[in-house]
Amino acid sequence: MKKGGFSNNLKLSIPPAGEQSITKFLTQSGTFKDGDLRVNKDGVRIVSQSEPEALSPIKPADDKLGLSDLDMVKFIGKGSSGVVQLVQHKWTGQFFALKVIQLNVDEAIHKSIAQELKINQSSQCPYLVTSYQSFYDNGAISLILEYMDGGSLEDFLKSVKTIPESYLSTIFKQVLQGLIYLHHDKHIIHRDLKPSNLLVNHRGEVKITDFGVSTVMTNTAGLANTFVGTYNYMSPERIVGNKYGNKSDIWSLGLVVLECATGKFPYLPPDEEETWSSVFELMEAIVDQPPPTLPSESFSPELSSFISTCLQKDPNSRSSARELMEHPFVKKYDNNSEINLASYFTNAGSPLATLKNLSGTFSV
Repeated sequence: MKKGGFSNNLKLSIPPAGEQSITKFLTQSGTFKDGDLRVNKDGVRIVSQSEPEALSPIKPADDKLGLSDLDMVKFIGKGSSGVVQLVQHKWTGQFFALKVIQLNVDEAIHKSIAQELKINQSSQCPYLVTSYQSFYDNGAISLILEYMDGGSLEDFLKSVKTIPESYLSTIFKQVLQGLIYLHHDKHIIHRDLKPSNLLVNHRGEVKITDFGVSTVMTNTAGLANTFVGTYNYMSPERIVGNKYGNKSDIWSLGLVVLECATGKFPYLPPDEEETWSSVFELMEAIVDQPPPTLPSESFSPELSSFISTCLQKDPNSRSSARELMEHPFVKKYDNNSEINLASYFTNAGSPLATLKNLSGTFSV
């Protein structure tokens, strides 16, 4: 089969490694380990306590991918611990997002990487971003992920400012299906649900991503008490340090829906300032102020009710993801054939236009 249009070999731009050694996280064979997780240059696998480490890596359902099979196209993003690049498979032309994380000895980052790898390895749901393969080599973890060509909901909002109710309902019906899988099937709390962690594509699909701060509960009634994630969308019970469950994600969901409807983050700083003077003032507002609401004259009763159901200070009063799937706002547009998210994401200003620079190599 003819090779794709990009002749350069994959070159990774990786943040500088930490000054301290990471050998305590590695086996003698050069494998990154955390509990039952093993990642090396051949891939990722989960082992039992009695399983010898020499067994073959777990293989994904798709044809196995290797870093040498990929050509780098462009940078997508950069964070404190790594970079995300758009890459293309040399032989099939398929695009992927390659997330490269430089390892260091920061225990929090180490645990975050391990948690994300474990959840990616065990989760198969059309409403979560697919992880195809993971590798450890040359001091870095590389994750080959599904490429969502519409970017994030945060990117999309910057372009469209607000999202009409009919599209909001259809978008967040998909998000709820992802949360049902996480909460009820896998007993996972995402803990960092926000617009930048909801990705869209040209097919009109919306998927949840970034499980670095997620936690797996040991039973359906499990509660957590760790303090991680983005403060802006954090629920009141988490901010004050109480134990919390998957209803904390529902609070975050309500804030995201409200932000998409109005085009503004729901908690505005006092005196018309552009930003909060400190994160502590914002957290105090979330805990002490009444939950934000929609102006009734501008939005439907169904949407107002949906948001109110999510933004209850008492987590026991919030609906679950399953219950919200039956809410009138979610079901209101079920039979409306005119709602086409694929067309909406493509025509309303999403970052899909970035693929126009790829000389026609992307086929729908």
